[in-house]
Amino acid sequence: MTTVSVLGNGAWGTALALSALRAGRKTLLWGRNSQIMEKMQTLQENTQYLPGLKLDPGLQFTSDLNTAIEADIILIVTPAQQIRELITSVKKNIPQSSYIVLCSKGIEIETGLLMNELLEDLLPKRSIAVLSGPTFAREVASGSPTAATLAASEITTSRWLAMSLHSQNFRLYPSDDLTGVALSGALKNVIAIASGIATSRNFGESTRATLITRGLAEITRLGKVKNAHPETFLGLSGVGDLILSCTSTQSRNMSFGIRIGEYERASESPQNTHLTEGVYTAKAIKLLSEKLKVEMPICTAVYNIIYEDAPIEAEIKSLLARSMKNETYL
Repeated sequence: MTTVSVLGNGAWGTALALSALRAGRKTLLWGRNSQIMEKMQTLQENTQYLPGLKLDPGLQFTSDLNTAIEADIILIVTPAQQIRELITSVKKNIPQSSYIVLCSKGIEIETGLLMNELLEDLLPKRSIAVLSGPTFAREVASGSPTAATLAASEITTSRWLAMSLHSQNFRLYPSDDLTGVALSGALKNVIAIASGIATSRNFGESTRATLITRGLAEITRLGKVKNAHPETFLGLSGVGDLILSCTSTQSRNMSFGIRIGEYERASESPQNTHLTEGVYTAKAIKLLSEKLKVEMPICTAVYNIIYEDAPIEAEIKSLLARSMKNETYL
């Protein structure tokens, strides 16, 4: 039987572990804190991240990382900024035959590397894949019908992984565009913060539709420079995930935008320290877009609001005052 280990016992890691178990795989969920993992096993519930949702008794738990990495398929679901440290600590012990699937969305701030680029650097000549799409953890965990994209450099690999992790209500579509899938998943979080700010200011659904559409244009421009496939941005991991993250308060990034958008400056919000991955990505993408000379005005505005403490109203006016351009310029 194919074995699956999920590294990260948050809501998304727990949901993916349940999904892998439903796919008929022997599944092990890893978390750093031994007491928390023992509690999850005893109560059969992730009371911290998915309270009220009973776990499958077939799911196994561990806090031993070296035990967890002994699997055919390893899903990495830890926060993006922690992945380098995590993998560096065990990279010599990861079996050469293991398939590694990144399920965390982000860009490393210090290097500007996408998560797949980071792992390719840390684990050369290993099979790396990325799983991303319009999914909320509780809905996947409860078995609601959902779909996502699973990308690997070789389409045969992504097809095998998709079939291995596919279950009745969790449909995976294979792709060979690692860069496009990883980039979409990271950048949609920044656009979702902008959508949250617009929501808190009661700008209406027309504004939200504009942000989603122009945000997609920014993602596509950067993707073109990084040699991603343009069609990827029109799929589940692109516009699908972008729409979900920008239209629901279940999105932590949109909720963060709502919280800070109620104030003139982000620093005035008492909850502005409750950071999300989109906050880190806003900084990383500012540095990366400047390096690659790609114009990304919405992402830049979000960066200015969070990191430069720019007045939110001034950033909105600045966006609206930009010179006219053809809609489809790249």
